[in-house]
Amino acid sequence: MAVVRLEVADGVGTIRLDRPKVNAFNAELTAQLREVALEASRRADIRAVVIYGGERAFAAGADIKEMAAKDYAGISVWVSELSTTFETVARLPMPVFAAVTGYALGGGLELALCADFRILADNAKLGVPEILLGVIPGAGGTQRLPRLVGPARAKELVFSGRQVGAEEALAIGLADAVVPAAEVYAEALRRARQYVDGPALALAAAKRAIDDGLETGLSEALRLETGLFVGLFGTEDQKNGMESFQQNGPGKATFTGH
Repeated sequence: MAVVRLEVADGVGTIRLDRPKVNAFNAELTAQLREVALEASRRADIRAVVIYGGERAFAAGADIKEMAAKDYAGISVWVSELSTTFETVARLPMPVFAAVTGYALGGGLELALCADFRILADNAKLGVPEILLGVIPGAGGTQRLPRLVGPARAKELVFSGRQVGAEEALAIGLADAVVPAAEVYAEALRRARQYVDGPALALAAAKRAIDDGLETGLSEALRLETGLFVGLFGTEDQKNGMESFQQNGPGKATFTGH
């Protein structure tokens, strides 16, 4: 049974989580999410991605029943698979939006942190409550969260395990927009479609430069940026963009994604 689907329309791929009732992560959902993300990364007809868990919940964390039964060796494999899946999502070479309704807790929030932007419903509740189970976030929560909201705020959320509402998430930089729950998916699609006709290779290079650059020292990051910049001079979009600028002014180029 498919608990993750890839739906493509008008250049946007929607990665739809669909494991009742609240998209809890088990081995099946994790494996299917990785397969779908890999497919999205390879498809030329996908220029942006929206991750959506449906109207009820984005993802309410791990399947605790499955996780609690694991021994040391079993949980090592389980969390390694989850982390690899989330890294696959984070490495998608196009703009990625998380459309969050209801709960995004534990692994659900860790998945949302893999997106470039988070659009929250006004009923959203976010948190990393693992400390309340006697453990810590294990699939990116202690690493991606402080890079987004700063170490002190991240520590408070991780240490307490408390949930934050949509408005607080927006105030601390955990969300990029808050909209009524009925509009969250449409708003994420609207924002994603802004990039569909853009220069796909340049967008991928920009994403890599920012994400990888944050993981290195400034000198190495600047070299990465320069290499990616130079590499784009072998693309059709660079030629089209610069010719259009000279002939018609800025912002009027037609890009092919090549």
